[in-house]
Amino acid sequence: MTDRHLHRHPDHTHVLTGGYSAQRRVGIAALITFTFMFAEVVGGLISGSLALLADAAHMLTDAGSLGLAYVGFLLARRPADPNRTFGFSRFKVLAAFTNGLLLVALAGWIVVEAVQRLASPQPVLSGIMLVVAIAGLLVNLGMFWLLHSGHDQEDLNLRGALLHVMGDLLGSVAAITAAAVIWLTSWTPIDPILSMVVAGILLLSAIPIIRRSAHILLQGTPEGTNLEEIADGLCSALPAIEAVHHIHVWTLTGQDRMITLHVVPRNRNDAISLIPDVRRVLKDTFGIDHATIEMDVDPHEECDMDHTPMGHHHHHH
Repeated sequence: MTDRHLHRHPDHTHVLTGGYSAQRRVGIAALITFTFMFAEVVGGLISGSLALLADAAHMLTDAGSLGLAYVGFLLARRPADPNRTFGFSRFKVLAAFTNGLLLVALAGWIVVEAVQRLASPQPVLSGIMLVVAIAGLLVNLGMFWLLHSGHDQEDLNLRGALLHVMGDLLGSVAAITAAAVIWLTSWTPIDPILSMVVAGILLLSAIPIIRRSAHILLQGTPEGTNLEEIADGLCSALPAIEAVHHIHVWTLTGQDRMITLHVVPRNRNDAISLIPDVRRVLKDTFGIDHATIEMDVDPHEECDMDHTPMGHHHHHH
């Protein structure tokens, strides 16, 4: 593809105030990390250093999370279709979940390998190890700067990618430390010991990713959303409401919020005119845009605010 072809379709979505859009930055970062990861694997195999391999494993998941974030950006733009009425916006969350599980598996492998090496130490070429580890540190610093120059820290993907790169920085520092110690004292057990530290960092970065993404996938109530508060808020803002039931709030991506709820009007004739009011309160007071509101016109319901049992004893069906 020549330059001429590239310039024929100017795509303004990429040109954000940060020079590059989050998507473009994540894409570039993914390529750099992936390329350098191979260098680290080769360096780790030649030098016989597990700490370098652990750092490479970290870089792999790094490249993975950046790649997934990039694909997530692409897919989130695709429109919804009849089979996927929410579009692909949730793909990122699914990807983050998978990525978290992969991190845990890799951390396990590193620990097993480290324990074996502590039992039977192997020679390590500290010179090669040091050079590769320092290069890794520089690559990571560059990536950190690239990703951090964005203004969109709220994006779960970008935040996940940044966390990875920070963990990776620590991984590189561990590898440099191990190389330096072996070089100065030729005490090889430091290599598996520090590789276990890197495995620990991997786990620490994986668990919150798994927790958050699993919560979203299980339709968990988004952080900072209080269902009781919403019910009480609606009851007090709109006197025409007798009760609010069956509230479900969930999120597709972690940034948006959806709600479904049943509203019991005091007077059935108000029912239809109440819907826009409920929508307005949800949007203005609670910042929820997507609402599905059902009207319950069943006379045997009490307002939830008094917390009376549903339907008094004389209303047995």
